[in-house]
Amino acid sequence: MAKDGYRIEKDSMGEMEVPNSAYWGAQTQRAVLNFPISDWRFPRRYIRALGMLKYAASEVNSKLGRLDEKLAKGIQAAAQEVIDGKLDDQFVVDIFQTGSGTSTNMNTNEVISNRANEILGGKIGDRHPVHPNDHVNTGQSSNDVIPTCMHISALEAIERDLIPALTGLEKALADKAEAFDKVIKIGRTHLQDATPVRLGQEFSGYASMIKHGIRRLEAVRPHLSELAAGGTAVGTGINTHPEFAKGVAAKISEMTGIEFREAENHFEAQGSKDAIVEASGALKTIAVSMMKIANDIRWLGSGPRCGIGEIVLPAVQPGSSIMPGKVNPVIAEAVCMVSSQVIGNDAAIAVGGLSGNFELNVMMPMMAYNILTSISLLTNAATVFNEKCIVGLEADVERNADMIEKSLAMCTSLAPLIGYDAAASIAKEAFKTGKTVREVAREKQVLPDDELDKALDPWSMTEPS
Repeated sequence: MAKDGYRIEKDSMGEMEVPNSAYWGAQTQRAVLNFPISDWRFPRRYIRALGMLKYAASEVNSKLGRLDEKLAKGIQAAAQEVIDGKLDDQFVVDIFQTGSGTSTNMNTNEVISNRANEILGGKIGDRHPVHPNDHVNTGQSSNDVIPTCMHISALEAIERDLIPALTGLEKALADKAEAFDKVIKIGRTHLQDATPVRLGQEFSGYASMIKHGIRRLEAVRPHLSELAAGGTAVGTGINTHPEFAKGVAAKISEMTGIEFREAENHFEAQGSKDAIVEASGALKTIAVSMMKIANDIRWLGSGPRCGIGEIVLPAVQPGSSIMPGKVNPVIAEAVCMVSSQVIGNDAAIAVGGLSGNFELNVMMPMMAYNILTSISLLTNAATVFNEKCIVGLEADVERNADMIEKSLAMCTSLAPLIGYDAAASIAKEAFKTGKTVREVAREKQVLPDDELDKALDPWSMTEPS
């Protein structure tokens, strides 16, 4: 007899009390009790992928004569609710669980089974007419379900969310590169003055970094598009129809609008997670790029009077609780924090990728959570960076021109004309006296005035000569 608010459900280990409001069953409840480790749960994209896989599997199994059509329709109706997010609160298993993700696969099977039985006129908890293992899980194993959904959810998130966000950021940076092309500023290497560069050239580099990041994501498509479905327990395909894998891949492609295919080698697809490691590496590289850009923008906008101050960042909120009028580069700082988190996620994914032995990786839930988290963080950070920072950037033209004229690096263009040592001597005297390179060079009459002005024209220093 169950206590009030609970019902009794059974699995191969015996009876469990399950909340009456729950669509999950005994195995899920055991996992809830076994893994009270974090409040981390699978993201929406992953739950959606689970729903799509169960939908596709039931349809393919029905067509192949492995599943009664009526039961398949019930499973598909329930799976569609999972796809649509109507049952998200039923996915209650912690990320830190069995490394194969069996608890989450059974969570899915039980939720869909109970909801399908309800749809078909049965009773929740009866495991009839739809059984979570015998019907919802037909032709499947957790060992191929979990990696399949890792690939579906990661590739869909990259294609639908991250690439569009990065494309918007790349365009905003490219637009600034064009807008700032006439603004000449001092270059810097080793945090020291270097030869002049156009602010637009600097921003063109930032735009190119993001464009290269998009290309890196596009390069992982062929590997993430391979699905492990059909390999079942160890990759041999035991207990599944020979045409099941191709049918599921085709159905998932239809449902997502993204081309997926059966894994070229099911033993690789289940024994390793190299495609996830590769994709995470691309995400890490994008995070590194975004942090570099964000940090440069913080420095370029530092001041406003006692820093570099070559650009003016949009003021989005007060910067201090004690210093009136202070405005901080908060958007860039948020991007830097996101980047550091993504780099940390990648480190965990790398460890996860080399974990497990023989036919199974045993850190898949953590890897799935981390890669989807990284994609989501980068998507949101790129969007915010674009909309609340980059598009509103302005150049301080006067400040840039003033700093160029004061720079000792201006003597670089004199070296081919008067020699390195003579140019270095002018730079040292300018630094010692507080004069500009132009003033010292003119006093020393190292070149006629017209040749000197031509040599010290900062625009000419921004292009090959």
